[in-house]
Amino acid sequence: MNWKVRIKNPVFWVQVLTGALATVLAYSGLTASDMTTWAGLWGVITGAFSNPYCLFLVASNVWNALNDPTTSGLTDSDRAKAYTAPLEK
Repeated sequence: MNWKVRIKNPVFWVQVLTGALATVLAYSGLTASDMTTWAGLWGVITGAFSNPYCLFLVASNVWNALNDPTTSGLTDSDRAKAYTAPLEK
């Protein structure tokens, strides 16, 4: 997997972070509008770490952000591995 390029791509981070946070909020029965303080957000996040099922759901969403469905396994295509920067369209 071409980690050097992925970590430079802001879309990758948005996918990972929103996937994880949305999962935790949904599992907790909350919405983003319920998170009005940093302490409240921190409480939800730390609560998720003590819940194996919620961690499984977060890991599943991170897997979906990492996985390229056009290749077999958890890898990038040879073309993507050759990139030195995120491909711009």
